[in-house]
Order: sequence, then structure tokens, then C-alpha cells
Amino acid sequence: MKIDFTDQVVVVTGATRGIGSQLANDFSNLGARLILTGTKEEEVEALNEVAVKDGKSRKKYYCADFTDGESTAKFVKDLRAYERIDVCVNNAGINRLNYIDETRLEDWDDMIAVNLKAPFMITREVSKVMKKNLYGRIINISSLFGVISREKRSIYSASKFGIRGLTMASSNELARYNVLVNAVSPGFVLTELTRRNLTEEEMEKLVGEIPMRRLATPDEISRVVLFLASTLNTYLTGQNIIVDGGYVNV
Repeated sequence: MKIDFTDQVVVVTGATRGIGSQLANDFSNLGARLILTGTKEEEVEALNEVAVKDGKSRKKYYCADFTDGESTAKFVKDLRAYERIDVCVNNAGINRLNYIDETRLEDWDDMIAVNLKAPFMITREVSKVMKKNLYGRIINISSLFGVISREKRSIYSASKFGIRGLTMASSNELARYNVLVNAVSPGFVLTELTRRNLTEEEMEKLVGEIPMRRLATPDEISRVVLFLASTLNTYLTGQNIIVDGGYVNV
């Protein structure tokens, strides 16, 4: 058995760093034609220049800030130019930590916009072309905090529990069209976001609480997504796959 995305059109949001960057590289190495997003215009322009210079690369980056309704709508409109989209990975996400009584409505609006509303809007759009082509794979990146939670994560958990609900509901509607929708819930992964939200001491403590005694690497999350997105997955839909080294079982 071999995973192969040759000539498939794959969307990955939040693809300039962390898990998203890993996914973009892995899909590219497996032959995919990529539609990618990032939030920084200069970075997106630079990445597109590199992609053009690389004769073997078939990547196109779009600048999309999902906290901005107009920017989100523009990216959704850009997707309409594609007559074929085989895979969509809703990966972009933000997390702002705060106690419930100290949270701001701005944080609620931004996290819900990026973590839940944008995946809904993108899924709504790509599902149209997937239904028409009778093929598609949609993977939503949730979080272990969409399964459990802890202090300072009330908004984040609300958004990630929500993405699991969107996954389950949309999977029921789209399965008859051979469009499979699943969620992947990473645990603690060595990414920029994790390093920003946790101190070194907090990460060391976490390592002791994880049965595998280490944090995940982005490629370990990517490999699960690649299977769910591939033609090897023919019957698994509506599921949430937790990739956390056993943390939620402790």
C-alpha cells in the first residue's frame, strides 16, 4: 500500500508554520498540487516567488487572515476558481489563554472566527465541488482540548468542541457522495504555538504527564492526516482521531 497524491488538488490553511507547514511539505513530496494560506502578506509573496522558481513545485499561497471577515470571504471566493479540489485540511488556528472572567469579547470573536467559522465557510465551499466530482476528503484539525479542557482555555475549547460537531454533522451529509470528513486532535506538539503558550517548566511538567514521556513532532500529526486524506481511506468518516501520546487516558 502506498499513499500517493499525484495530481490531486489539496487545500491546507495555516500552512506557513507548525503542523500546517509540515503538511504542505508532505503533500508536496507526495505529488499534490497545493492551495495554501498564510496571514502575512510579505511572507506569502516570498513563498510564492520560491514556488515559481522551483520548477517541480506546484504550490500557490494565498494571504488569508481568518479574523477578518472580508479576507475570509475573499479566500472562499478564490476557491471557486478551482473545478477540482480533492482534499481540504482546515488547519489554521489561534489560541489566546486567559481565565474566563478576564477574557475579552475580541478574543471570543477572533478564536471563533479562525477556529470554527472559517472551517465552516471553507467546508461549505469545497464540498460543492467535491459532491460534483463524487470524491473528497476533508480533515479538520481540532485539539485534545476539544475532548478535555483545562484552565484558561474556555474559548479555545468551545471552538474546538465546535469543530468536532461540524465534522460529525457534515460527514453525515457528504458520505453518500464519497466525501469523507474527519477530525484530528493533536495533543502537545513541538510547534511555535506551543512554545508561545507554555514555559519551559510547563513543558517539562507535561512531558512527565504524557505516557510516552515526550511531546509530539509535527510529522507525527501529519502522517495521520495523510492517511485520512488518501485513497487508502475508503470508509472512515465522522471520526475524531486523538494523537496525544496517551495523555487523555491518564
